[in-house]
Amino acid sequence: MSGVDTRHIPRDSLFLMATVRLAGDDAEHRVKVRNLSAGGMMAEGDLRVERGSRLAVELRAVGWVDGVVAWVQDKRFGIAFSDEIDPKAVRAPVTTGDARAPRYTRPAGLPGADASRLRKL
Repeated sequence: MSGVDTRHIPRDSLFLMATVRLAGDDAEHRVKVRNLSAGGMMAEGDLRVERGSRLAVELRAVGWVDGVVAWVQDKRFGIAFSDEIDPKAVRAPVTTGDARAPRYTRPAGLPGADASRLRKL
């Protein structure tokens, strides 16, 4: 990673989960995404990483993205992506066509659904 200060680049604060795989290790680790930009993200988790470690992160609606650990502080660390992504795609609402989406994120009123089977809260 270069010594260029990129803190001025716009980033979105958000909270979602992602999967991280360290280079040379098939184990997958769940981390919280704290903020995200086209060029990188801040992650938080119990994964022990070092600055300069190569890894890949799986982001919803984007897929696997290669990157390098830019900084580490306690359980938080920054990842600089090898290629820019579209951060808006990651934040986009979950669609009904995404079979991997948890049931509670899918709308209840799907076309063709029997409304008499829905319960009022």
